[in-house]
Amino acid sequence: MATPAFPTAAAFLPHDHSLPALREAAATCQGCDLYKGALQTVFGEGPPQPDWMLVGEQPGDYEDREGRPFVGPAGRMLDRALEDLGLDRDKVYVTNAVKHFKWTPKGKRRIHETPRASEVRACFPWLEAEIEAAKPRLIVCLGAIAVQAVIGPSVKVMTDRGRVVESAFGPCLVTVHPSSLLRVQEPEDREAAYAAFVNDLKQGLAFLERAA
Repeated sequence: MATPAFPTAAAFLPHDHSLPALREAAATCQGCDLYKGALQTVFGEGPPQPDWMLVGEQPGDYEDREGRPFVGPAGRMLDRALEDLGLDRDKVYVTNAVKHFKWTPKGKRRIHETPRASEVRACFPWLEAEIEAAKPRLIVCLGAIAVQAVIGPSVKVMTDRGRVVESAFGPCLVTVHPSSLLRVQEPEDREAAYAAFVNDLKQGLAFLERAA
């Protein structure tokens, strides 16, 4: 058998592709080197067959410690947006393109480091299996890494945000990652950025209403 051109998580996937089986198997994934620096795998969570699947980049420091996606500051921003839209977080599926926290040390802190394309590719079998198991009606790609993983290079976040585009996995809504809102310094500018983010998500509601 030929050696793969790059590491992949495919060998760690179980025969049973149900969400519980995938989550259990992902806990021991060593498909790329990111597992060496992370405390644990952070798999997605949520119900099967949701209307929404939200895909981010990777877990952060809070997520790596708690083992759950979107529980840190960006997660709280996302929760606020979902609440403003009248969406129950327990009824959406949330996950990341990469399942281990990639970081670099800065004093006593662990600072987020963007995963390489090879690391996104290596982790893609998990995301692909999650999508196929969850069967969401709409995938929301939060930021460039999620767009790259799910849709591909033809779509750009700042050009296509707020649009629903077709992908190999079905319709995908493109928007920014909620962590980008946290980097806006001025309160007025941050609220404007937040309003734009919520408006992007509203396009997903409108799409699902038309598709019902």
